[in-house]
Amino acid sequence: MKAVVLIGRILFSLIFIMTAMGHFSAASIGYATSQGVPAASILVPLSGIIAVLGGLSIALGYKAKWGAWLIVIFLVPVTLWMHAFWAAKDPMTMQMQMSIFMKNLAMLGAALLITYFGAGPLSIDAIGKKIN
Repeated sequence: MKAVVLIGRILFSLIFIMTAMGHFSAASIGYATSQGVPAASILVPLSGIIAVLGGLSIALGYKAKWGAWLIVIFLVPVTLWMHAFWAAKDPMTMQMQMSIFMKNLAMLGAALLITYFGAGPLSIDAIGKKIN
């Protein structure tokens, strides 16, 4: 059963690792600008760095509590700013943004669990505890 935590960590982390490169594209920066994000040319790439560092930390189980806090720092402003479904004019856009908003809340909940419980038994963090 120890492997379940490892698999869960990896699956959770994949979305942050796999999508981080998009944060460096002109299209993503342009979209964030259109949503009113200030200094999007700086904040969007910075959010990509935060997401990939947090995702890798959790996936590897190295300083996973810190990595989970990075994911929290990433998710809170992105969820509130980029997926404000309540401000959408079009019903289809509203529904899509609400789905993404709710998905992000679920991921925020998972990240908060990791900030408390850590990476679990099959992790670099657990190996470090055994050595000390």
